Amino acid sequence: MKTKKLALYTGVAVIVLGAGATTLAIQANEPTESSTSEATADTSRPAITIYKSPSCSCCQSWVEHLDANDFETTVVKTDNINEIKQQYDVPREMASCHTALIGDVVIEGHVPADDIVAYLENPQFNTLGLSVPGMVQGSPGMETGKKEDYQVIAFRANGQQSVFREHNDY
Repeated sequence: MKTKKLALYTGVAVIVLGAGATTLAIQANEPTESSTSEATADTSRPAITIYKSPSCSCCQSWVEHLDANDFETTVVKTDNINEIKQQYDVPREMASCHTALIGDVVIEGHVPADDIVAYLENPQFNTLGLSVPGMVQGSPGMETGKKEDYQVIAFRANGQQSVFREHNDY
């Protein structure tokens, strides 16, 4: 009788231990909320360095636009912005009031944050970056109440360019 009870207890213990081990193995393969939130927390914001004149308020408004759209901004004030443009091969016809860098990508002027993100996700072949040439009313940082249609241009160092996005009826 003792042998039967021992065999029964041993059998039950093996089943319980096996079920517990199986449950742990299944749980180990399933993502948990904490690992998902950790993965989300590891996603970094795009870091952008903006070169601008110390006295330009529209440039500062564009920086605030980027901050509000989850960019990690660093501002470098300079009295010689043209030197920065030359250093990073910004063609004269693409020039605006500030120049920014995300790695080796050049962002010239009041380019909307969404356009920057789209370009970073799918950069055009052999381009240096994006530009909104000039000082377009209604572009981010240039919200004066007047809105002009404008284009965001992908450009190359040799001056070649193509329209990346158009902003009309906004």
